[in-house]
Amino acid sequence: MRWIVLVGLAILGVAIAAFGPVGAVLRILSMPVRRPGWYVWFGTFNGVALITVAALPLAALAVWVLARRRSAAGVASAWRMSLAEVGIVYGTVPWVWMILLPGDEAGAVVSLVPLRDLLTMDTGQVVGNLLVFAALASVPRVLALGAGCSVLVETAQYVLRLDRVSSVDDVLLNTAGAGLAALASRRWWRASPGTS
Repeated sequence: MRWIVLVGLAILGVAIAAFGPVGAVLRILSMPVRRPGWYVWFGTFNGVALITVAALPLAALAVWVLARRRSAAGVASAWRMSLAEVGIVYGTVPWVWMILLPGDEAGAVVSLVPLRDLLTMDTGQVVGNLLVFAALASVPRVLALGAGCSVLVETAQYVLRLDRVSSVDDVLLNTAGAGLAALASRRWWRASPGTS
């Protein structure tokens, strides 16, 4: 349970660091409460962020239930597996949800020149792109899966005409973030010293 709390605090810390001072973050998160309506909750970054924060206790409960069931069945790494599985869903779904919200570009835009958009991205966008698939694990598979999923998301942005830029730089950042997170968390998911 201690790890669940620490992971939850880490996620909240990353959100605060990425989106500014604590007061600004609290104002942003409180917007759906001040202006209720389905669109404010489900169709804005603020609403998705608030739902993500509110879902943290449910995610912790899911980890606990899965781990207890696995422990009762005699699974050796029940807590680690349960935390990883719930973490993958909890750590990826909100980012993908936000990526697929309508943007403010005039029509669908495609940018296929590597590193051109990276120079114009703000820090929050770079951090967000690095975190989209960071909840995945296993370095080579993660790089392939992160790149594939990112291409699908960028294609969906264009096909659904969400008025967002579909950029190769987003794919590169998403893949790099997934790979870096897989390297950083390797000791948690590695089955044996010889596993790559």
